[in-house]
Amino acid sequence: MKEYVRLSLETHLFFGRIMKEHSLFLMAGFPAKETEFIRCADQFREEFEDGLRRTVKLADGIVSEAVLNAGEVVTKFTQKAECQTEKLTGIPIDEEITQAEERLRAGGCGMINRETVYQVRMLNQQMLRSLNGLISFKEEILREVTGCRLYTTNYPLLIEHILREAKLYRQTILELENRGRISVQDIRSPELFWNQIMMEHAQFIRGLLNPTECELIQTANEFAEDYCHLLEQAGEQDRRRMNALTEKSLEITKQYQQFKTAGTEGITGCEIRSIILPLLADHVLREANHYLRLLEYAQKGGN
Repeated sequence: MKEYVRLSLETHLFFGRIMKEHSLFLMAGFPAKETEFIRCADQFREEFEDGLRRTVKLADGIVSEAVLNAGEVVTKFTQKAECQTEKLTGIPIDEEITQAEERLRAGGCGMINRETVYQVRMLNQQMLRSLNGLISFKEEILREVTGCRLYTTNYPLLIEHILREAKLYRQTILELENRGRISVQDIRSPELFWNQIMMEHAQFIRGLLNPTECELIQTANEFAEDYCHLLEQAGEQDRRRMNALTEKSLEITKQYQQFKTAGTEGITGCEIRSIILPLLADHVLREANHYLRLLEYAQKGGN
């Protein structure tokens, strides 16, 4: 069950944090009168924060070095971005979780026994319950927003975007629970998924930058077009030609990661004018780092 434990914890380290931040972004985007929506978003924020707290305690000495070094769990900006976002929104963030994540050690010094397996199984069930609730909540928000019955500063596309990520997280946990591992597959399916996510990040960034940030807006628009072209080409490629497309995805994503890194530094340093929360900038950077790791792993043939 070693692989089951490791993959479960690595999944929660990445996606558990993503979900708690989705809840925070939803909460911050509601007008003051939407007290019930704010309360529900805050409840999910607390649930995923609790789940992430439990994950970090179990993960030390078990998770892989590749995940810890990828910048998908935390980045050098995360702690500062959390502190700034808490001050800007008034929404509490447990920064001790981030500090504990920065101290995590890779596998080799952790023992996996029956108790560990049991605790991870209970954690998976806890996260699944929270995920099912959060997915239903996001679907309700989307219905209300598209039905013109609810206002939020979050784009309808962003709500669809974070809903897809939550469903991928749930699918991954269910596979781990049903099979004890994540099935080996080629990069095609995750590549299509993450290329769409990266494209939408560029579209959001473009729309949240101050109109005077002309150069950054143009660059974001170019990345949106690059990923759009990749998605179009993927629909026309056979399996043999997907390798060349994966190399192109890797090349573009490396450039995009550099753009996001500079953007996060600029936003946390108050050098870029935008309505992007510092933690949102760090959030999309971590997702690019995660995707880069998947692409690099695929390029090496999964070895």
